[in-house]
Amino acid sequence: MKYTDEFRDAEKAKVLIKEIDKLVATIEIAKTRPINIMEVCGGHTHSIFRYGLEGMLPDAIELVHGPGCPVCVLPMGRVDDCVSIAERPEVIFTTFGDAMRVPGSKKSLQQAKADGADVRMVYSPMDALSLARKNPDREVVFFGLGFETTMPSTALTVLQAEADGIENFSVFCNHITIVPTIKAILDSPDLHLDGFLGPGHVSMVIGTAPYEFIADFYKRPMVVAGFEPLDVLQSIWMVLKQIKDGRAEIENQYARIVPEAGNNAALTAVGKVYELREFFEWRGLGSIDHSGVKVRDDYARFDAERKFAIPGVKIADPKSCQCGEVLKGVIKPWQCKVFGTACTPEMPLGALMVSSEGACAAYYQYGGVKKHTTVRSGSQPVSVS
Repeated sequence: MKYTDEFRDAEKAKVLIKEIDKLVATIEIAKTRPINIMEVCGGHTHSIFRYGLEGMLPDAIELVHGPGCPVCVLPMGRVDDCVSIAERPEVIFTTFGDAMRVPGSKKSLQQAKADGADVRMVYSPMDALSLARKNPDREVVFFGLGFETTMPSTALTVLQAEADGIENFSVFCNHITIVPTIKAILDSPDLHLDGFLGPGHVSMVIGTAPYEFIADFYKRPMVVAGFEPLDVLQSIWMVLKQIKDGRAEIENQYARIVPEAGNNAALTAVGKVYELREFFEWRGLGSIDHSGVKVRDDYARFDAERKFAIPGVKIADPKSCQCGEVLKGVIKPWQCKVFGTACTPEMPLGALMVSSEGACAAYYQYGGVKKHTTVRSGSQPVSVS
């Protein structure tokens, strides 16, 4: 891959769409019901809406938007815990920008900052560690958030803090794991899925072997996909080809980035610092066994959850918010009662309207309610109709 434009070529998109049309016409189940394909990763959801891919596909394909946006699945109670830590006078609370506006039961981190809490946006946990060096009289807490994609950087920062003897740094760990989540989705009685687009960034760390159970036990195909429009279209074609052939395999369309065995150095750091939680609470999905990690006892002094008293209270979402149903793919974002009215990116009621990877925010930004007919080449839209 030399240039992103290679993967945004409108002529190649036309060819792929025609091939998808021809393939769908030969699949028997498409004659009686839609073929349901879930894109697990929020990055794919964003690309699908940004480039209008959903509207280019035949009506027989139903894209189901999965729970692969870590900000979006953060339960309200954990946001309250963040605010509780951030409002302590001795704390500098650091976080990625997209977590600032996630609503808690009373306020978001952004609102806590406006009320006087020292909340700072950083670009990496190493930025937070640098703040700890510069402010030895303050406790600097980093909000560890994300799937296996971001776990290594947080783990390596903890190891660096240990090596440098920095004791005023800690992590409020909310990292989550992808495999138990997919299993919970497959076990859900609300959904019937025919295949998956696998997460590209997570797979860059863990590889493709952890997904084998999807094909072996559940007999569903998965294609680990890249994030450019041609990546997504090719991956959809690959899933459909497996369905047509009666196969259920784990294939890697994103081989230019994702190694089959994952990243050993990253996995080693994660395994050294973290261990699986018995269970973790997800917004909209409830409690899922072994779906989160916590800091190991050997690194307890870097664990904000042990260093500070937090409420730890489970808080239900507002009744009008239907984030849980959107996360499970039961409804589309625009079918939520408050979408675009009481809930907007400027004043989000639910977490799915906060992050750019959230399905609701993507629909709102790119007009996803209506069918799209463009692929963007560079910054200019190119018609593929």
